[in-house]
Amino acid sequence: MTDGMLLREAMNDPNLEPKKRSDLKIIVVSATLDALKFQKYFGFRSEQTAPLFKVLGRTYPVNVFYTQEPERDYVEAAIHTVLMIHRAEDPGDILLFLTGEEEIEEVCRKIKTEADEISNSDSSVGPLTCIPLYSSLPPQQQQRIFDPPPPPRTPDGPPGRKIVVSTNIAETSLTIDGIVYVVDPGFSTQKFYNPRIRAESLLVSPISKASAQQRAGRAGRTRPGKCFRLYTEKDFMRELEEQTHPEILRSNLSNTVLGLVKLGIKDLVHFDWVDVPAPETLMRALELLNYLAAIDDNGNLTPLGSIMAEFPLDPQLSKMLIVSPEFKCSNEILTITAMLSESYDKSWAWNNYVAQRSLVQAQNVRNQLQRVMERFEIELLSLDDEKELYQNIRKTLVCGFFMHVAHKEGERSNYVTVKDHQVVGLHPSCGLDTQPEWVIFNEFVLTTHPFIRTVSEVRPEWLLEYAPLYYDLSSFPNGEAKSALQRF
Repeated sequence: MTDGMLLREAMNDPNLEPKKRSDLKIIVVSATLDALKFQKYFGFRSEQTAPLFKVLGRTYPVNVFYTQEPERDYVEAAIHTVLMIHRAEDPGDILLFLTGEEEIEEVCRKIKTEADEISNSDSSVGPLTCIPLYSSLPPQQQQRIFDPPPPPRTPDGPPGRKIVVSTNIAETSLTIDGIVYVVDPGFSTQKFYNPRIRAESLLVSPISKASAQQRAGRAGRTRPGKCFRLYTEKDFMRELEEQTHPEILRSNLSNTVLGLVKLGIKDLVHFDWVDVPAPETLMRALELLNYLAAIDDNGNLTPLGSIMAEFPLDPQLSKMLIVSPEFKCSNEILTITAMLSESYDKSWAWNNYVAQRSLVQAQNVRNQLQRVMERFEIELLSLDDEKELYQNIRKTLVCGFFMHVAHKEGERSNYVTVKDHQVVGLHPSCGLDTQPEWVIFNEFVLTTHPFIRTVSEVRPEWLLEYAPLYYDLSSFPNGEAKSALQRF
């Protein structure tokens, strides 16, 4: 049984009576666990701390090398280091850690080009194969990391070498035979939640010491290896955190809070968290659930909130799904929700917005959500009038995402989010051929500029009609958005 299945059962039976037994043992297994923290947490009701077992795998020594000075451009430094290893080190494959898909694909192209030039000009250097690895790659392409290195160009020529360029999924999830060298720039992409603007963003951040040790350990699985860290030893000792910042401290907790309230836990401040979230994050989660009518003003679960908690979705999506039959578009909203719940990769744009793997996964999500809808007798409806159907779909989106609205202001193409007053632009991938006055968005993206993504045009009167509590003009912040709403 997985933790997700157990939590689903606990929603209906908080005491888990059918599973109650006196000899229950819980084993927490992790390769990067902060053991002392969890020993203390699970042993707090007894006089003894929880026992700790360390199972040491078979590893070989790994020599770790640091740079003398900080690198200005870790990407260029990584390429240089990989090519240096390929030219000068003994046979063995290379694992390079980078932060994301675009970076990985670009580096693979550069390494391949430069490695081919080296091999053509120097017969003592063997061929090199560069293989990308990130989560959105199709499974058959991910399997390429287990392929053997390329053979020598000639029977007596130098052996080939394989380099795997990966995100941090290669830290602990798998072991790649043949890896002898690890190149670690010291960065990864992490999700951070800003409760003040209610936005989650993916940011490139320094890794922790625990992650650095995991990365180095990848080089010593099958034989002695080497790890080249592209930062100084001083930075490793003084700048890196001991452990990766817990995800619960940098995530939107609205779905977590809804689940806790469903379990009968209302005192979130004194709840026995392993890592205590910031009060502002909890307050924002409660505020969102209240505006969505999932909880009342006293923090009690409403009948609507009880159904919302049964869906494995963000509360905005579950609210949207539940109210969709009122607009006779629940069949379409179910598909939209499944697509929004399933991440997609950029091959969509390269293949006419079609990605077979994403479509299959979205279909599986749709089937799962449909079973929950059938359990609560939520009808699947559609309209024959296409114009009315599309309008009703956007009205339904407003019912769930009324807090994700931006208003176009000024002559330039900038938008300002309502209430939070964040200046944002439409992401290039949003697909709109015009710039409507009012838009609703699914995602706030912080890259070179704050962007909103997955955008639809909405009408201001819908905001006043379907979210009157949030758009109460008597308490609405002054600005162009309020003036525009007052005209309706």
